[in-house]
Amino acid sequence: MKEFLHILISIMIFCPVLIFVLVFFIGRKIKIKGTHAFGAASDVTTFFLFFSVPLAIGAVWQVNVGVFVVIVAVFMAMIFTYVDWRTKKEIEVKALLRKIWRFLFLLLSAAYIIICVVGIIQSLVEYLQDI
Repeated sequence: MKEFLHILISIMIFCPVLIFVLVFFIGRKIKIKGTHAFGAASDVTTFFLFFSVPLAIGAVWQVNVGVFVVIVAVFMAMIFTYVDWRTKKEIEVKALLRKIWRFLFLLLSAAYIIICVVGIIQSLVEYLQDI
């Protein structure tokens, strides 16, 4: 059982796209509207992207950037909070947190896709040099 749980968590961390698709389709099956199912899937996936992006960078370039990802997330939250504070009279915490979380989804998803593409290209170049 422990081995199965370890494999399941590893798959979820290394394949956040699968989690996004799974949560999206489950959301659609339980009759969540399309945009809400997409939002729920992105919210769940963001959590796993926080782990998978530093692990992917570590796998490709052998660099530990976990702390850097957290610092960027906190910095982005500070910027969003400041902008919200300057533009509105009263800060709506739930809406602000949703905005921050969704922006982090976009940022981390783009980083994950770029890292995967660069890793594949780097592996192909290394393979072709060895031939």
